[in-house]
Amino acid sequence: MGRGPARKDMTDETETGKETTSTAPAPTGHGVIQGYLRTLETRPGVYRMLDAQSRVLYVGKARNLKARVSSYARPTGHTPRIARMIRETASMMFLTTRTETEALLLEQNLIKQLKPKFNVLLRDDKSFPNILVTGDHGYPQIKKHRGAKKEKGAYYGPFASAGAVNRTLNQLQKVFLLRSCSDSVFETRTRPCLLHQIKRCSAPCVGKISEADYAASVNDAERFLSGRDTKIQETLAASMQEASAAMEFERAAALRDRIRALTQVQSAQGINPRGVTEADILALHMEGGQACVQVFFIRANQNWGNRDFYPRVGEDVEASEVLEAFIGQFYDTKEPPRLLLLSHEIESPDLMTELLTEKKGRKVEIAVPRRGEKAELVEGALRNARESLGRKMAESAAQGKLLRGLAEAFGLETVPERIEVYDNSHIQGAHAVGAMIVAGPEGYLKNQYRKFNIKGEELTPGDDFGMMKEVLTRRFKRLLKEDPDRDKGLWPDLLLIDGGQGQVSAVHEILAELGVEDVAMIGVAKGVDRDHGKEEFHRFGQRPFALRRNDPVLYFVQRLRDEAHRFAIGSHRAKRSKAVSANPLDEIAGVGASRKRALLQHFGSAKAVGRANLADLKAVEGVSAALAERIYAHFNEGG
Repeated sequence: MGRGPARKDMTDETETGKETTSTAPAPTGHGVIQGYLRTLETRPGVYRMLDAQSRVLYVGKARNLKARVSSYARPTGHTPRIARMIRETASMMFLTTRTETEALLLEQNLIKQLKPKFNVLLRDDKSFPNILVTGDHGYPQIKKHRGAKKEKGAYYGPFASAGAVNRTLNQLQKVFLLRSCSDSVFETRTRPCLLHQIKRCSAPCVGKISEADYAASVNDAERFLSGRDTKIQETLAASMQEASAAMEFERAAALRDRIRALTQVQSAQGINPRGVTEADILALHMEGGQACVQVFFIRANQNWGNRDFYPRVGEDVEASEVLEAFIGQFYDTKEPPRLLLLSHEIESPDLMTELLTEKKGRKVEIAVPRRGEKAELVEGALRNARESLGRKMAESAAQGKLLRGLAEAFGLETVPERIEVYDNSHIQGAHAVGAMIVAGPEGYLKNQYRKFNIKGEELTPGDDFGMMKEVLTRRFKRLLKEDPDRDKGLWPDLLLIDGGQGQVSAVHEILAELGVEDVAMIGVAKGVDRDHGKEEFHRFGQRPFALRRNDPVLYFVQRLRDEAHRFAIGSHRAKRSKAVSANPLDEIAGVGASRKRALLQHFGSAKAVGRANLADLKAVEGVSAALAERIYAHFNEGG
């Protein structure tokens, strides 16, 4: 899918790139909008409404630009939200397209890019994990995959969460005994691993299963994940009976365990619709100016999990507008299924169907079922949306009370909308990582968490001051570049730093050097006996203070700090694990998977390859004289 107005094929040849703006001073409101009607045509396109500071207030599409804009030129008859938007409008921009479908695509792309104040906005747009059965090895690996589908193999998903994938993988390993280890680990095994001993892998790495039998297991797994074979349990049951009759009780017990595991996979999924093979169920509940969209993923007649989303909406937005905006933004980066089951009608179902069909490359259907199994599925999703929004609103009310208490306790001028908490993690300076978490009125904003790989080569190992300086310098330099006017909601109202007066002074100096002097900052340090609950709080140029042991604000700050510490530790462990598992052979040009496998099989390990002489390297099958010299030079640069 193309993005933004750069796609020339989406606009008429005579209008491509032409955007109309008013340069003459003009008042805001419907009178300004009225002035554009003289030059507008009755063609499809996208319009933008801007305020006096040229910030985009709203992005909309229209089948007829002139007719749509004329509706805003009327002084009365608008909802409160639209009336406020018109009052703030100082100028407009227009871009015509050939069709209304192209206008819909352009509208959704611009909304995601510009995040206008008055549009419905999907705020949490993470990718979803899949299960991948690799296709570049004689004994394929089954694993979790997230991101672009560049690796060769068969992908099954999406799953609603990493937990849903992990649970399914865990059970599938018990049923089909497919390997989960990486290719490098597979090639260097000399004896079965623990997974084979606990009957979760058939140990193809050491020849415990033939390639043909393993391929049959892979085929069974793929048929199950595709929903094309319901006889796997019957086959396993027949094999168990045969083993029992032949008094092969150990094999019969293993087959019994596999049947139980398969039953667990199916029962854990809860909803397993008989008449819906592939669909996303989207149910919307709105209340008190907030909205929740619950999405269930149905694939291969199986429920692969659900996620709730909380798009930004106004109090007087119609459900049809919210759901259409959600669909457009949600599937901008995701492949749609064959069927979308909705709880409400959307404004332009035909246009959205055409857009999603074009994206998927085959027919996509959008339906609002009224009876039968499909209606029951939507009703279940709607019940989940209603309950999720209720919990969210209760949590938001409690969070708002804590934020007001935090502002009072720390003497802040306003209640903070965005709190950033920083922490570092390392082991004697090795694999150092800085971490930033973000919290606000809606709790933790996990899609805005950031980790910083410490790059400063001049830092002394374990120099926490130096690490914090690097992290904050990088963070605020980027803020100054990306949001210099501070109108995108990216700037923090409060910084929480793990440390005492020394850390606070150092951070104050860093921010002063960057010209940032109006962001509140608090240092959180353990008390003299480092007891959890006796934290001291430090502000620049002021005496430290403490809160009562039972103060809810104290517990709130502790949770924020613990979350930052958890995220920092997790990032550090991931970096350390990656460094430990890194293979130096991967750094050598010309050494791909097959040659790496040949080298490891010949020498036993990458370390042994590094110690080998040139003649031994040339003796490896598939390694040319030139490549052998390159490998030798890589490990012996100082020689």
